[in-house]
Amino acid sequence: MSAIFGPAGNPEAFYESGKKASVEMPAWLADLNLSAYEYQCSRGVHVREETARAIGLKAAQYGISLSIHAPYFISLATEDEKIAANTQNHFLKALTAASWMGADRIVFHIGGPGKQERKAAMARAQRAFAAILELAEKRGLTGIYLLPETMGKQNQLGNLAEVLAICKLSKWVIPAIDFGHLHAVTGGAYTSRAEFAAVFEQVGEELGADVAGNLHIHFSKIEFTKAGERRHWTFADVYGPPYEPLMEVCAEQGYTPRVICESAGTQALDAKTMQDFYWSLRGGRA
Repeated sequence: MSAIFGPAGNPEAFYESGKKASVEMPAWLADLNLSAYEYQCSRGVHVREETARAIGLKAAQYGISLSIHAPYFISLATEDEKIAANTQNHFLKALTAASWMGADRIVFHIGGPGKQERKAAMARAQRAFAAILELAEKRGLTGIYLLPETMGKQNQLGNLAEVLAICKLSKWVIPAIDFGHLHAVTGGAYTSRAEFAAVFEQVGEELGADVAGNLHIHFSKIEFTKAGERRHWTFADVYGPPYEPLMEVCAEQGYTPRVICESAGTQALDAKTMQDFYWSLRGGRA
């Protein structure tokens, strides 16, 4: 078993190579020896069934593990009935697209608390999400993991404790740990091996060793302010967090996460940089 790596969305180099359509991404990634791809539905689930199935076939052909990023518009804690209904619809459409594509994971943002006190907002979000899980089961949209993501801004729900609380609602809910976001929201933490290791340990204690050992990870370098995340950058830029201590923890502990790079435009190149470093620590590809 080995960690696997890939980009979020289609990087600049993909288009510069003359490629145009996401159905071409699996073969392009395979040429780089990358084996994961997170298809972006962050602005809405607009992919047609024919296209989704074609991407899925190519991913299976080239050994690419697929995940989907659900729309940013999701707001589980909302008090607005129309937004709540739209949130349900975003989940159902993402689950449908994932089933067409053969994607096994859907990453999503919990949303903001609005004018509610944070604890009350989380309670509302948990109730809303439980209802969505029940509705998905009734619709037969099961067997796909839903992944609440750790967030990078102070005014968003989704710190590590909140994400783990959502994950306890179902065996089909596991965390997406964005270390760039954790770095930003803490004002610059998550730069040492001990800090990275502590996340795996906490996940293991609350959700089990199997979940911790096979985390879904987002990683990029991020510029931040007092409010948290400001902008994603590339590995060539001076921002943190560093990827090396994270890869060292994974290699030494035998963790085999799926690592999705969210660098700004260079996400495939930077995913490969992480992969090559991880493999060097493991003594070659496992």
